[in-house]
Amino acid sequence: MAQRLILVTGPARSGKSEWAESLATASGAPVTYVATALVDPSDRDWQRRIDQHRDRRPATWDLLEVPHDLPEALAAAPGDRCLLVDSLGTWLANHLDLDDGAWCDRHQALLDACTHSAATIICVAEETGWGVVPAYPIGRLFRDRLGHLTRAIALRADDAHLICAGYALNLKHLGHPITPTP
Repeated sequence: MAQRLILVTGPARSGKSEWAESLATASGAPVTYVATALVDPSDRDWQRRIDQHRDRRPATWDLLEVPHDLPEALAAAPGDRCLLVDSLGTWLANHLDLDDGAWCDRHQALLDACTHSAATIICVAEETGWGVVPAYPIGRLFRDRLGHLTRAIALRADDAHLICAGYALNLKHLGHPITPTP
C-alpha cells in the first residue's frame, strides 16, 4: 500500500470521526487508532466522549494513546498500517504551554512525520475559526495554531475532506489551494 495522507476537518458533531473511521476501514490495511486525548476520569463528560469513540471502533483495531509524542509515533509506524489520528486539536491543546519557538518545532516535527511516514495517515482536525474571535488569549492561541496546522497538513495531504452537517466534501477535488503568506 502506498503512503497516503488524508485530512478530515469540520465543526463539532459534524461527523468527522465517523467519516475518518469509514476511510480507515476502506483502506483495507490494519488500523491503529491514535488517540491524542489525555484521559481524566474526574471529567465525566470527557470520559463519555472517549467512550463513544471507543465503543464505535472495531475490536480488530489497535489503540495507541499518544497525547504528546505524536510526531514520533507517526514516524515509527510500519508501512502496512493505516493510522487514524483523532484529533489534532486535542493534541495541540496538550501543547498550549509551549512558547512560540518550541511550538514551531513541534509543528514542523508533525508535518515532517506526516510527510515521511511509511504508513497511511488519516488526521481528524476541528474547525474552530468560523465563529467569533475568542475573548481570551489562550482561546486565540489555540484557534490560530490549529488553523495554521490544519492548513499546512491540508496542503500536503492527498485528500482533504470537509465534513459539514453530516456531509463530506473533498476539498482537493472541489477547491483551489491558497499559498500561505509568510
